[in-house]
Amino acid sequence: MVSEKLTIAEALDKRIVKKPGGIWWAGYTFLAHLPFVFGPKYHVTYEVIDNINKEKGPAFIIWNHLSRRDYIFIKNIVEPRKFNMVAGYSEFFKSHLRPLFNKVEVIPKKEFVQDIASIRLMTKIIKEGGTISFAPEGTSSIYGCNQPIVPGTGRFLKYFNIPVYFVKLEGAYLTSHKTCTDDHIGKVNATLTRMFSPEDLEKLSAEEIENKINLAFKHDDYAWNKEKRIKYRTKHKAAVNMSSMAYKCPKCGKEMTMRDDGDKLFCKECGNGCTINDYYDFIPLKKECVIPESLTKWVEFERRDLIQDIRKDKNYSFSFECEIGELPKYKLMTKNRPAIKCGKGKFTIDHNGIHFAGTRNNKDFKFDLDYKAYYTLVIEEATDIFALFINDEFLVFYPYDVRCVGKSLILVEEMHRLHVNTWKNFPWNNHLYKGTELEVKNKKGSK
Repeated sequence: MVSEKLTIAEALDKRIVKKPGGIWWAGYTFLAHLPFVFGPKYHVTYEVIDNINKEKGPAFIIWNHLSRRDYIFIKNIVEPRKFNMVAGYSEFFKSHLRPLFNKVEVIPKKEFVQDIASIRLMTKIIKEGGTISFAPEGTSSIYGCNQPIVPGTGRFLKYFNIPVYFVKLEGAYLTSHKTCTDDHIGKVNATLTRMFSPEDLEKLSAEEIENKINLAFKHDDYAWNKEKRIKYRTKHKAAVNMSSMAYKCPKCGKEMTMRDDGDKLFCKECGNGCTINDYYDFIPLKKECVIPESLTKWVEFERRDLIQDIRKDKNYSFSFECEIGELPKYKLMTKNRPAIKCGKGKFTIDHNGIHFAGTRNNKDFKFDLDYKAYYTLVIEEATDIFALFINDEFLVFYPYDVRCVGKSLILVEEMHRLHVNTWKNFPWNNHLYKGTELEVKNKKGSK
């Protein structure tokens, strides 16, 4: 129950988190194993190579974050060990999640910004001998593969110097992804191993720790299923909202012309397109169609072009009109509302940073953000909107054309890499930067 004297945010800041247990954790465990509700319906195979329940003291659990269902898989593979899971800050403003999160002692975390409050809560739990589960990527997979982990993760793990366990997930993205938010039941694999001992963390540098995590997380669910050939029940909805990420036509090269309809993805200008079946095969509509083999490869093609475009044009700028939303002050939001709309304006991404000019709550509102502090956008449950923490406040942006979200995401990331590059590209993606200054820097840094 949120106090009437405090805003939801103030109450959240003052919240004391304990190690989970009691009847609420028992109920959570029951639900996680209930057929046709949680765990079993996703057809999960669990493999425990290193048993975390043999650890007597505190520990971390990390995983490659593929879907919003991952918490179920993590819960089941490490049981009976109890743990405090870290979840996105804005989730605590939703009426269907806040009560449960409070009861099972979930820790709120603001994505992609320094969050002293979450570190304070995690420190308390670790000192009490508890276990913390968090996703170092800071987000679930946006287009089928993993993101680089958040800079500073290595220093964070070295500081606490406790065992780190890793849950490797496969198939979870294809089960529950961010374009069509329906569950597409197929199969999920979860494997538990011990990634770092305290001695490992002492011996390795922060950079070496992060490199090892990024390499262990390396995974593409689309490529994985090319080999596994698992059928997912997409109900002819595999392409729904996919044009938000696959925004550029690979044949005619025009942007924002891609459209989606059920299991079909096509360009409204030239007719280039495909259907997507229950194995997530991208099947060209005609022989002459030019189609990447997956959404991951589609985004890779778009990223390669943007990398070159922003280097060729020193005045490169991308703008779009959007509405803006904020989190509620006193009343929790209903299930399908990510924020309360409160204004509108123009969002711009250029070489100087990220900008907005418009109105908020009937007053002029603007900001100018630097790539030293911002390296990606917050994409939560779906790819039709995005968010940012600005002055410690969570703001949501609703573009009038949802197909610009994918471009905005890639553009912010690549502007950051061009001008700052603390959130580095994967070494195995260096081919995207062929012939650029960043390719040379990355080669020097890898020696």
